[in-house]
Amino acid sequence: MKLFYSPAQNRHAPETFLLRGQPAPSPERPERAERLAEAIAELGLHLDTPETLDSPRLRERLARIHTPRYLEFLETIHGRWQAMPGASALVAPNVHPCGGGYQYPSHPVGQAGWHLHDMACPIGADSFAGILASAASAEAAAMRVCEGEMSAYALCRPPGHHAGPERAGGFCFLNNSALAATILRERYDRVAIVDVDLHHGNGTQDIFYARGDVWTGSVHADTDAFYPFYWGGADETGSGEGQGANVNLPLPLGSDGNTFMAALDELLVRLDDFAPEAIVVALGLDAHKDDPLAGLSLETEDFRRVGARLRKLAVPVVLIQEGGYPTDALGANLAAFLAGFRKGIHAD
Repeated sequence: MKLFYSPAQNRHAPETFLLRGQPAPSPERPERAERLAEAIAELGLHLDTPETLDSPRLRERLARIHTPRYLEFLETIHGRWQAMPGASALVAPNVHPCGGGYQYPSHPVGQAGWHLHDMACPIGADSFAGILASAASAEAAAMRVCEGEMSAYALCRPPGHHAGPERAGGFCFLNNSALAATILRERYDRVAIVDVDLHHGNGTQDIFYARGDVWTGSVHADTDAFYPFYWGGADETGSGEGQGANVNLPLPLGSDGNTFMAALDELLVRLDDFAPEAIVVALGLDAHKDDPLAGLSLETEDFRRVGARLRKLAVPVVLIQEGGYPTDALGANLAAFLAGFRKGIHAD
């Protein structure tokens, strides 16, 4: 199995974010990647750097899942923000069009409020380069599977599954899992995204909600009282051509590994009806009991069970790293998942 990561992802390195109204140390920092990379090395595996971190082809693929004005915003907003008198070092919104706006503003402050859904996505001078490198790692992994590998892994940070067509949120800017699915669609007619992150992948759902060619399914902590709050209900099943192609299985807060595995089994039974030809796994590790954003209570060994269950899918799989934040268990959680997933895979 090929694994991809670019050190350039560390160029996005916000020190703080706003948590319950207070500045707090950001858990989405380069240390995440360092801990995950150490665990990969201890397994005797090697992380390859994508051959290119920016290309017209990558930009074109991103434009299939994000709007042109959003992509332009991400690339240009920091410079335009800094040109304002008295601007902060980081781009951070102070106004949002709650309930929806009637016009798209030209002012940097208005655009920041339009595109940055919450206060977990500050943008620094080098952030876009790191964000793009994360997407390039996802692209590299998906391309390996399109070229014939049965599986590949991308260590992506910042993560992506909260990023919608023109919205950043929850530490996410470009939707890496949606990008991987978009690339798989270049070869396969039916592609699925299975999201096992603690949080609902609301951005992924928004991107594919009205499409029937990409099935999206998520097991996550119930969003009635947990981020992202406004999406993730079991009654959200898709619309138009996508009706029935979106499945959410919210779990009570604090649910353990057995409850999670039962829900994952149900999700995969629902997936069977779609008969996917290739799958993207949005791999969150933040369902662990000690994660700083914890809402579930999985043990490290539970991630081995998750990996083993997902390896039984008899189609090519792209693993995209989503959440999972610095704790002493973070590297062990990834190692357990990969050990379960790799067991019995012969085509790699």
